[in-house]
Amino acid sequence: MARQARAIRTRRTILEAAAAVFDECGYEASTIAQILDRADVTRGALYFHFGSKEDLARSVLAEAVTTEGLGEQEFTMQEFVDAGLLLAHRLPREPLLSAALRLSIDQRARAAFGTRWPDWIDLGARLLTRAKERGEVFPHVSSVETARLFVGSWTGIGVVSASVAPSPALVTEVAHLLRMMIPSIAVPGVAVRLDLSPQRPARLLAARAARPD
Repeated sequence: MARQARAIRTRRTILEAAAAVFDECGYEASTIAQILDRADVTRGALYFHFGSKEDLARSVLAEAVTTEGLGEQEFTMQEFVDAGLLLAHRLPREPLLSAALRLSIDQRARAAFGTRWPDWIDLGARLLTRAKERGEVFPHVSSVETARLFVGSWTGIGVVSASVAPSPALVTEVAHLLRMMIPSIAVPGVAVRLDLSPQRPARLLAARAARPD
C-alpha cells in the first residue's frame, strides 16, 4: 500500500510539473528535460507513468473537467453559475487547469489532442435542461446553445484577462459575464435570488474543506 501511495504521489508530481511547464512555455517549446527538472524525478520515473510528452499533454487535458466545490443547491441555475465561478476561481491557482486552457487554445495542440470544451458544454447543457424542467429558465432558451455560448465567452475572457495589464481577476470578469447573461436566461423570480458574487467560489471551497470526511 505504501508503494502504491508513493507511486500515485509521484505521478501527480510529474503531471503538475508538466502542467506548469506547458502553461509557462506552451506545448511545442516545452521539453521533457524541463519537466524532469521541475518535478525533480528521474527520467525512468517519468516514463514509468507517462510514455511521452504527448501522453503528458493528454493527461493534463483529462484533468480539465472538474466539479470540485460544486454541490446541490436550492436552484439548479445556482449550480450552473457555481460551475463557471468555481473554475474561474481555481484556474489561476492550479497549473493543471491553466495548462489545459493553454493547450486548448494552442492550434497545434488542439489539432493533436482536442479539447475538453465539449465536456464543459455538456455539463452546462445538462444543468440548464434540469433548470428548465424545474421552471427556472425561460421556455425559449436552448440549453445547448446557451451552454456553448457561455463556454465560448468564458474561454475568451480567460484569454483576454491574462493578456491585458493590469490583469483583472478572472473570477471577477466571469461574475460580470454572468450578471449580463442571467437575466436573459433565468426567470426573474430565480434570477434575483442567485448569488453571482466573485467571492462565492472561495466560500464554497472553504465550506467543503471544513466538512468532515
